[in-house]
Amino acid sequence: MTRGTTKRMIIMLIIAGVIVGGVVAFQIFKNSMIEKGIKGAANPPQSVSTIVAEESIWQPTVEALGSFSASKQASLSAEVSGLVTSIQFDSGQKVGLGQTLVELNPAPLIAQLAQSEAQAALAGLNLKRDEAQLKIQAISQAVVDTDRAALKSALAQVAAQKALIAQKTIRAPFAGQLGIRQVNLGQYLAPGTAVVTLQKLDPMDIDFTVPQSQINLIHVGMQAKVETSAVPGRTFNGKVTAIEPQIDPDTRNLKVRASLANPNGVLLPGMFATVRLTQGQPASYVTLPNAAVTYNPYGATVFIVTGADKNKDKGNNTDGKSGLTVQQRFITTGQTRGDQVAVLKGVKVGETVVTAGQLKLRNGSPITVNNSIQPSNNPNPDVPTP
Repeated sequence: MTRGTTKRMIIMLIIAGVIVGGVVAFQIFKNSMIEKGIKGAANPPQSVSTIVAEESIWQPTVEALGSFSASKQASLSAEVSGLVTSIQFDSGQKVGLGQTLVELNPAPLIAQLAQSEAQAALAGLNLKRDEAQLKIQAISQAVVDTDRAALKSALAQVAAQKALIAQKTIRAPFAGQLGIRQVNLGQYLAPGTAVVTLQKLDPMDIDFTVPQSQINLIHVGMQAKVETSAVPGRTFNGKVTAIEPQIDPDTRNLKVRASLANPNGVLLPGMFATVRLTQGQPASYVTLPNAAVTYNPYGATVFIVTGADKNKDKGNNTDGKSGLTVQQRFITTGQTRGDQVAVLKGVKVGETVVTAGQLKLRNGSPITVNNSIQPSNNPNPDVPTP
């Protein structure tokens, strides 16, 4: 191979190397740009609304829905069978303790009572006669003992018969207001047949439940304020009278009963009402809109805004160049008040929290802020009256 040929070969190899190197470099550059593009497309900035966590002074309050019931209530019925011979009440009437309401036909029992009283009288005469005979040793002590037993048995028969006659009369077991009459004159009543309901409407009871996280705020004797849409614009004052000594395993709620005066009878059993219980001294809490918290089976979470200029971004920033990202954080929530929830652990005052758009986020997601629309954050929202 001549010197010229060798030189040409070297030049060709150099040119080929440059071409191959350029192709490889271009391919590496292309792959890098594609990778950056894919990464950028996979996690674009998400538009969210935010709020700065604030500290609020709350009075510890328990609010629950409850249902009214009469302090005493009974469905009156006959203990024995019989024909209705007298009805001495009207539907809706107020009655006193022991007042006669319904009488059943007692004639057969009265006749049997006369027979039992006669037998008791005879047993008494026999006892007196035999006691006189015993004094002169004309009869034995055993005969007198038998007479005494016979007299006691006869008197017991009389008492039993009088009790049966008394069961023919249905009386009010307590003072209260009757319901609608369910019996008619001349009707035959079987044992247990309902005659009328009786309710004691003053005072009234209201039963409600509170979650187990608030049972430390409840105790017997604390004041309760009750409002119902059936009597708008009026608040009734009551007092907690009883607390169920166990938690419902299905709902994890505690049943509570309060009692309140109802002198005018405006409250009726079965009405729904809102109960508010206030306890202790006002306390300071970090509060957020309830919409900012995501509740999951494994705990409650929020997204905290992070980034160099997060403190400057208190309004809208929709250009996608804010450099803001989010960090998901577990929190411990406390009681709620209106649209707000108290955060006991996990968020500090002044931290910026995402209030809308959380479903699109994960740890490290870039965001843009648009606070033109915010979720409700009213501690005392107006509830329309149904």
